[in-house]
Formats: sequence, structure tokens, C-alpha cells
Amino acid sequence: MRDFAIQLTHRPGELARVASALSAQRVNIKSVAGLAIDKYVTVRIIADDVEAARRALEDANIRFEESEVVQVLLENRAGELAAVSRKLGDGGVNLRAIYLTGIAGNLVELAIVPDDVKKAKRLLD
Repeated sequence: MRDFAIQLTHRPGELARVASALSAQRVNIKSVAGLAIDKYVTVRIIADDVEAARRALEDANIRFEESEVVQVLLENRAGELAAVSRKLGDGGVNLRAIYLTGIAGNLVELAIVPDDVKKAKRLLD
């Protein structure tokens, strides 16, 4: 699983431009997050088809940064995120992004974008 980080100008229609480019390549968005700070918005997307998403963004001249995602399955209870983030932090792993990608029964699936994928996987195993 891969994460696409896209920095946009904070103005109407920018997300629509990205979503339209992905839609034109029939890319389904599995998860999306965004944060506006001043004049810019960072949108992070996990797509169902990495190759098609990459091609769609490149064809539309939309600049992006791509990163590997570490998937984590947690019980849906207080303290689980604290335990995972503490383990990563104590191990010296910084997070670039975190997504909620699913909830099923008593389980929560997270997608984490760490600065050191190998170390994060080792710490979370």
C-alpha cells in the first residue's frame, strides 16, 4: 500500500482537480485526509490502484510525494493508539501521516506513513 501526498494551493476546486484526474483513470480512493494551513492544503490519498494513481497524477501534472504505508490492526478501545504511537516514538520513528482505513466489529485498521518503514515494521511486529 502506498500514500500520495499532494500539496495544493488553498483555493476552491483544487481537490476536485485531483479527484477528477484520479477518476479519469478509474482510481478508487480508499482513504483521504487533508489539512489546510495558511495558503496551502496538503491532501494525502491511499488509492486502490497505485500504478493508475501515479499515472493519473503525472498525466495531470499534479506534483506528489509517494511513501510506503504500514498497516496496523488494533482493538477498538481506549489506549490502543497511545500504545502504538509510544512504541514508534520510543523507537525513534516519526510519523508523516496516519489514516483510519477501516472499522470492523471490535477492530480498527490504521494506515501509518512513517519516516522509517523497516524500523516501524520491526517495532510493530
